[in-house]
Amino acid sequence: MTPTAYNQVPIPSFMYGTAWKKDDTARLVKLAVEAGFKAIDTANQLVHYNEALVGEALLDLQKTGVTRESLFLQTKFTSIGGQGNLAPPYDKSAKLADQVKQSIDSSLKHLHTDYLDSYVLHGPYYRNKLGAEDWEVWGAIEEIYDSGKAKMIGISNVSAEQLAELVAKSKTKPMVVQNRCYAIAGWDEDVREICSEHGIIYQGFSLLTANQRVLTDPAVRAIAERLNTGVAQVIFKFAMQIGMLPLTGTTSAQRMKDDLKAEQLELTAEDMKALETVGMTAQYS
Repeated sequence: MTPTAYNQVPIPSFMYGTAWKKDDTARLVKLAVEAGFKAIDTANQLVHYNEALVGEALLDLQKTGVTRESLFLQTKFTSIGGQGNLAPPYDKSAKLADQVKQSIDSSLKHLHTDYLDSYVLHGPYYRNKLGAEDWEVWGAIEEIYDSGKAKMIGISNVSAEQLAELVAKSKTKPMVVQNRCYAIAGWDEDVREICSEHGIIYQGFSLLTANQRVLTDPAVRAIAERLNTGVAQVIFKFAMQIGMLPLTGTTSAQRMKDDLKAEQLELTAEDMKALETVGMTAQYS
């Protein structure tokens, strides 16, 4: 089933993430699309991403017949605190709302497009609350949505308390949430529950890297062996079956193809129960 947000915009069920790809970004994006990925995630943040090289890949793909409309493009506004020591894509002395506008204009230029499928606030300014800065930035993101420059808007690295406040008080609530997802925390159950209640698509990243012990769990390995697949594919299918849109950032062409095959798997109710609780047993505490 194609994930669809409350505003009726669908997203492909699997997304390729471009963090940490550096100078290899363009090659890997082309490889991912050629493998079958239709959704690409990036950010206008040089310390972790190279958004311009994503755009370079898109231009090359267009020459092979891959149209802009056939791909789902998601990028992010990253505050100055998340930009490291590298130059931000905006005037850091400008008002926050203007920083957002400058950042998205830069992203549209990088990606050679006049619209984004999804535009995401990379993270709140505070760890456990929403501050005035967050509301100013979110207001600017809402304006981007109203203008049609983004078909969806969302937030990343957000707590359940922050998300609940944003949903309750914003003019336009987010359509997507993207979080690092830990099995030890019930696969971010509190945030996922809010998303489910409000028709928000939950995107889970670091499903493998944040859960290394889960990958070696005997019960998980037994499921993979029974289905004649890899442990990674079991985790991705589990994510899909609980209503999550998973991200993968693999650099292997074969793993890209293998990961996409995860959607064809079918986990039993017993499998799902084992996977839901695997990270909360004593050995992972």
